[in-house]
Amino acid sequence: MKEQNKFYRKFISAVASAALLTSITIPTVSANMKGANPGKAEPYELTIMHTNDTHAHLDTVAKRITAIKTVREESANSLLLDAGDVFTGTLYFNEYKGLADLEFMNLIGYDAMTFGNHEFDSGTAALANFVKDANFPFVSANVNFENDQNMNVYANNIITSKPNNGEAYKGIVKEVNGEKIGIFGLTTAETIDISSPGPDVEFTDYIAEAKQAVKQFKKLGVNKVIAITHIGFNDGGGDNDLTLAKEVDGIDVIVGGHTHVTLTEPVVVHTRSEPTIIVQANEYGKFLGTLDVSFDKKGRVIQHTGKLLDVNSYPEDAEAAQILNEKYKPAVDEVKNTVVGTAAVDLIGGNPAARTGETNLGNFMTDGMLEKAKTVNPNTVIALQNGGGIRTSIPAGEFTLAKVFEVMPFGNSLGIMQLTGSEIKEALEHSVKDAPTASGAFMQVSGMKFTYNSNLPAGQRVETIEVKEDGVNYVTLDLTKTYAVATNNFTAKGGDGYSVFAKAYNEGRVSEPGFVDWEIFTEYVYAQDQQTITSAVEGRIIDVAR
Repeated sequence: MKEQNKFYRKFISAVASAALLTSITIPTVSANMKGANPGKAEPYELTIMHTNDTHAHLDTVAKRITAIKTVREESANSLLLDAGDVFTGTLYFNEYKGLADLEFMNLIGYDAMTFGNHEFDSGTAALANFVKDANFPFVSANVNFENDQNMNVYANNIITSKPNNGEAYKGIVKEVNGEKIGIFGLTTAETIDISSPGPDVEFTDYIAEAKQAVKQFKKLGVNKVIAITHIGFNDGGGDNDLTLAKEVDGIDVIVGGHTHVTLTEPVVVHTRSEPTIIVQANEYGKFLGTLDVSFDKKGRVIQHTGKLLDVNSYPEDAEAAQILNEKYKPAVDEVKNTVVGTAAVDLIGGNPAARTGETNLGNFMTDGMLEKAKTVNPNTVIALQNGGGIRTSIPAGEFTLAKVFEVMPFGNSLGIMQLTGSEIKEALEHSVKDAPTASGAFMQVSGMKFTYNSNLPAGQRVETIEVKEDGVNYVTLDLTKTYAVATNNFTAKGGDGYSVFAKAYNEGRVSEPGFVDWEIFTEYVYAQDQQTITSAVEGRIIDVAR
């Protein structure tokens, strides 16, 4: 019955497509548009617009749509691609499970999307509901849905030149102004550990699948290949774009996601016979990525330029703004007034308190981070939160979700670093270098405690460091040992001057499961007895000079 349903659905789609072709007039391409190739003159120029990790941040989607329309007006040959993680991150997802985002993606006409790990957060039933209503196809060569009862009707374990909207493929061939473009997708295998795909979804080897995809495109006569990936630029989770570019020949462009990297200029990898261009557009729909690329007749990239367009510099598209404000935003605004829990005492954050010493709110936040990180990596023993990311206090009594957003307005996500004890000590020295003067870099901590002397020279202040290696008992930090340390992605990438973290990140020692801070916090509140926070200052951070 399943195969009959799939066949019937595809038959109807094909009939509908044929009917449409009889009534649509293809506009003439203006020769003065970028990418216009009258007479198929060489080189072939293509503009790739790309988004990634939008995470249901829809408040600026009307501006994004204007940006997309503007680029399309300037480019005869264009593609619009998304590198995954449309799901999870704001109340728009909590309320609409991706369908609000999908309405806008359909409205502006995306050409293809790959699956991010967060597309599996609510299981494959929610994902299937998202996929089936899409007016574009999905691609992921290393995700096999054959045994999954929710997605198998919509999934095809093939590469095709005739994809149906609302279905998933290993890859597709897209014809743009007479030229064939091969597009395949990849999804991080970490998804098994950091999301909820279920036991029937299989994640296969991304390098092997990428090589096979390139080989199949070549057989189909396609010499221009784009990989839409959600594996991270230089992620430490076991798969990433830099490794992909180095190991797999024949990929011209990698449109990446997962690590929320702001690549203001494309990265070029020259280690194979042809160059591979890597792009990624940060996060939350802040930017529309654009890549103008020129191919010679053999499909080799001979020239490229790329930039990120700040969507806030564009006016709102009127139609999109009306849909958002009338259909989706009112319910989200109402949810913000929902009571999350109760503070038994004043929970202290803000400036200067969270930037000069241990606070009870800092303790609760980091305890929640540590608990969440352990669900991904049980060996995580420490959590660190920069005081600058704890923006205000929570007064005693009931508090709402709106208040939580005031405390942590940036939507930072979780990262798990592999650090040596000596690197942890270096980080703590940086944390207290300005003490007792307030500093956003000052760290709140969980799973450890330390003492320092603010009268000593910066860089020589930390005196003792102890860590709960077994989760219960404190022991002296071993400077030669490697520890799993949770923090937010801002500091993991070197924010607030943490160059020691940036080094680990650049060396691929940071995994980014991507859980958002306010969701981690509220989840931890719900886990408390009667949803009541009783956190206190415990002597985790002591300045012996005060």
